[in-house]
Amino acid sequence: MTVLHFTGIKGSGMSALAQIMHDMGESVQGSDIAQHFFTEERLRDRGITILPFDPENISQDMTIVAGNAFNDAHPELVKARESGATIIRYHQFLGDLMKQYVSVAITGAHGKTSTTGLMAHVLNGYKPVSYLIGDGTGSGQEDSHFFVAEACEYRRHFLAYHPDYAIMTNIDFDHPDYFGSVDDVFKAFQEMAQQVKKCIIACGDDEYLQQIQAPVPVVYYGFGEENDFQARNIVKTTEGTTFDVVIRNEFFHTFTIPMYGDHAVLNALAVISLCQYESIPADIIQRQFVSYEGVKRRFTETVINDRVLIDDYAHHPTEIRATLQSASQKYPERELIAIFQPHTFSRTQTFLQEFADCLQEADHVYLCDIFGSAREEAGTLTIRDLQEKIEGSQLLQLEDVEKLAIHNNAVYLFMGAGDVTKFQQAYQEVLTMPKKA
Repeated sequence: MTVLHFTGIKGSGMSALAQIMHDMGESVQGSDIAQHFFTEERLRDRGITILPFDPENISQDMTIVAGNAFNDAHPELVKARESGATIIRYHQFLGDLMKQYVSVAITGAHGKTSTTGLMAHVLNGYKPVSYLIGDGTGSGQEDSHFFVAEACEYRRHFLAYHPDYAIMTNIDFDHPDYFGSVDDVFKAFQEMAQQVKKCIIACGDDEYLQQIQAPVPVVYYGFGEENDFQARNIVKTTEGTTFDVVIRNEFFHTFTIPMYGDHAVLNALAVISLCQYESIPADIIQRQFVSYEGVKRRFTETVINDRVLIDDYAHHPTEIRATLQSASQKYPERELIAIFQPHTFSRTQTFLQEFADCLQEADHVYLCDIFGSAREEAGTLTIRDLQEKIEGSQLLQLEDVEKLAIHNNAVYLFMGAGDVTKFQQAYQEVLTMPKKA
């Protein structure tokens, strides 16, 4: 059996893909740096070998799946070329794999991971599903009918996919280290639209998605009456959200989701739209909604005494607003404490004022140093540039997280795409530390 070796196996997509191939009976191993990432836990649960980076890991009879974070000069990839081993990039491998199933690619500037997780869970209540989620979770079933995959627009990698269905959640300016403008982002999505085989399901409340042109039907969902699938009579409670779905002005069904915020309703609408296209009964959809437990680092809650700690991947102003809205719905009587770690200097610089505006919707704001990327220069920007724009905000270092404890009966939102989780872990240790006599 050919060994699949994943160079950069701890990457969120790479980890998920390795899990899928292992589940499908392939021989899988991988390599990465020594630092611990939450994405490796499911690999270790499956007994998948994780090696330190080393050219000696590579042999001629392997197929090397190369993570997109590493260029062709990586020592393992150099050795692979020299030895004649087969090398395939992550997104190309995934694109080839998806062709074997009824494929659903979920893309958008925001909401990809949450929608992918929800879609996979709901479809799995109808027919077997293999799925790849951007939180590092993957599952493979050899007898799968559907294949659901998160499709990232960064560097136009999603153009390696030719899915049966594409879910497009929104178009927004992000990844300023690659995209020149929101129009550049739109062009990438327009290119993607040309590759879809059956149907595009897009959020019609998004002004850019309204302009998508495709050789297949484009079905729209959202809150506006012009959408094919519309949510009406929305009732938000501390337990979740209930809403009616109207399809082309005809009542379809009432759904309840154990989730919060407008974005959660939109994500559910995207899933309902595809299910209706695939003739999946409403009672199956509702049953799966009720049992859905979410994905990693997306409003993940930990309760310690009278404090609620929420771990969330929000790293763009739009996402921060959505996370704060969800917390306000579920905990309307509590103070919201935002602990934010900006991700990449280019994104922080581009959205400096927007970050300040959305974070001020919290009751108190703590800022962690910017989490830089190896793909960019730091320049002169520092976290103090953001702090100066947010009245009353404080800087937070790992060694002084105990100062967060002054807030009682509060909700703490640890937000960011870097390693902000270490601040939450340190604070949890403070809260659970035995009090001195």
